[in-house]
Amino acid sequence: MTDNVEFTPPKVWTWDKESGGRFANINRPIAGPTHDKELPIGKHPLQLYSLGTPNGVKVTVMLEELLELGHAGAEYDAWLIRISEGDQFSSGFVEVNPNSKIPALMDRSGPEPVRVFESGAILMYLAEKFGEFLPTGGADRAECLSWLFWQMGSAPFLGGGFGHFYAYAPIKIEYAINRYAMEVKRQLDVLDRRLASSEYIAGPDYTLADIAIWPWYGALAKGVLYEAGEFLQVQDYKNVQRWTEAVGARPAVKRGRMVNRVMGDPSTQLHERHDASDFETRTQDKLAPAEGSGA
Repeated sequence: MTDNVEFTPPKVWTWDKESGGRFANINRPIAGPTHDKELPIGKHPLQLYSLGTPNGVKVTVMLEELLELGHAGAEYDAWLIRISEGDQFSSGFVEVNPNSKIPALMDRSGPEPVRVFESGAILMYLAEKFGEFLPTGGADRAECLSWLFWQMGSAPFLGGGFGHFYAYAPIKIEYAINRYAMEVKRQLDVLDRRLASSEYIAGPDYTLADIAIWPWYGALAKGVLYEAGEFLQVQDYKNVQRWTEAVGARPAVKRGRMVNRVMGDPSTQLHERHDASDFETRTQDKLAPAEGSGA
């Protein structure tokens, strides 16, 4: 690893060049749409606009878990948002999520459409709508929500911090990689200690806390996220490994992680999902990989 040359920040920051790195072409310091394009609308009550990144997988796993329990109202269309191509900056997407990040959900089951954005908010919305995976009160609910918000606060250090500097930054900066590797290993230790005394994250039952945390830290524990398994010695976190295997074996999780996925083995990809039968009849198109950080 090589350090960057010393940098003295100017008195006023200006956007006068691309930041560099894998996703420089979509990074900008202003919000709002870059082009006019309406979002498609399918036949189901729930319309999801997303990509199979960890944040996107949270929601597709949640929806598949609800369907597994027999909630017909959780039927959904999952439309692919190619973030590397700037789909998230279309006028239609910005109407659903002014922050231009996936995932974004439109609930059209009622008289007026309801938009929900931010993955944690979507999980809570669905849990409360269908009465599943979130305790209704007391200490159990507090524990579940605490871990949900732990994930929402911790993942930026994993994705935007460690993942960016380890995998995506145009140069390897020793200080930045060491700083975020230390924090990610601390987070893994937090989870490992918790799972030493608890079957699932929030207690004996599988909840939205597991659904939120698994796409990030489960993938990390298997060495597939940022291909950093050896670097972080993820095999040392035995309790996280046990939990990762248990969650990953669930049929709904297996389905959910396929939806809007455009990278890896083609047999693990379902670019768009509009019916349960799509998992059996899927065909592969020639979309370019679009996975990225900041999703």
